[in-house]
Amino acid sequence: MLDLCLLGTGGMMPLPYRRLTSLMTRFNGSSLLIDCGEGTQVAIRERGWSFHDIDVVCFTHFHGDHISGLPGLLLSMGNAERTEPVTLIGPKGLERTVNALRVIAPELPFELKFIELNDSVCEYSLFGYRIKAFKVNHRVTCYGFSLMIDRAGKFDPEKAAVNNVPMKAWSRLQKGQIVEIDGVTYTSDMILGPERKGIKVTYCTDTRPVGIISEMAAGSDIFICEGMYGEEDKDNKAVEHKHMTFTEAAKLAAAADPAPNEMWLTHYSPSLVNPAEYVGRIRKIFPNIVASKDLRTVTLNFTDED
Repeated sequence: MLDLCLLGTGGMMPLPYRRLTSLMTRFNGSSLLIDCGEGTQVAIRERGWSFHDIDVVCFTHFHGDHISGLPGLLLSMGNAERTEPVTLIGPKGLERTVNALRVIAPELPFELKFIELNDSVCEYSLFGYRIKAFKVNHRVTCYGFSLMIDRAGKFDPEKAAVNNVPMKAWSRLQKGQIVEIDGVTYTSDMILGPERKGIKVTYCTDTRPVGIISEMAAGSDIFICEGMYGEEDKDNKAVEHKHMTFTEAAKLAAAADPAPNEMWLTHYSPSLVNPAEYVGRIRKIFPNIVASKDLRTVTLNFTDED
């Protein structure tokens, strides 16, 4: 299962009732963070989750409302006695940007590893997550992320028998290992049925609507998407600042095939006091839309398709 918490839903500046946008997930003892604006670590504390197990931090881009909380978070992770390396993923220039911020956090008890994104689509497998980063369209280089937890097929004893796989290899093969016994190589596909449905979450903020977003959101359990402006008269402002309206976000969800199960709006303009009042009309475009609030949390479980 995957625990998911939208720590904050604000864009541009924090408000007393709305922290800056950040997402945290927990899977199999490992936590992942996407973006880290001011107030992120306070939200983690309020949620009751831990800094200690954050293994990966992904950054959509380097505007202050998405990265300014990082130095304080790193210090808190150090104070939580973390010693294992932390992997940071973000656009080109990530290491230089983070090192500049670390002027106020120069000594940490753990190593920082950097993965800089250079291509339009990049994919990495870390700590049980399959992370796919995809470039979107903002004023600076910006990426969205799909987080996928893949699930192998069920053990098929008849298939194992047909392929003459020794019983002593079964356990290791079910873990994805390649096993060699008496000069014969065995692989997991020799004992497992077809892959089962996993878990997928797609997250993007700070962008104009582009087709790659719908493509990546397809089949997501939850599609978390910027909705900077809910009002109908903000189309020109969205174009000018390279953000999105609620209507544009809903159209991206509707265009995804297969459609995501649910869409969460986030990254609201400070002027948008009550996002929920603008959601009704866009449900005609895509029905399963939620105007998220800070600390919205869900647990996504694996489902069988037998």
